[in-house]
Amino acid sequence: MFKLFVEMSMLALEAQQAIWLRSLKIAGGGRAGEREAKLMVKEKVLAAQGAVLEAAAGAGPVGITRGYRRKVRANVRRLSR
Repeated sequence: MFKLFVEMSMLALEAQQAIWLRSLKIAGGGRAGEREAKLMVKEKVLAAQGAVLEAAAGAGPVGITRGYRRKVRANVRRLSR
């Protein structure tokens, strides 16, 4: 149970970073902002589908949360450049 708490807490912190960086990118407008908005929606759908497949394959909440965290951290790295 503690592992799930830690994973969810870290996901919440990392997600806030991604939200902030994406908001700045989208607020900047232009092609980059439009591309980021479309990418955001696409990634959310794919992440949800991936979570469903992981759950169907027997992954538990900790494993599913770790999968989300990997995707969020990748976005933070990409948006921080």
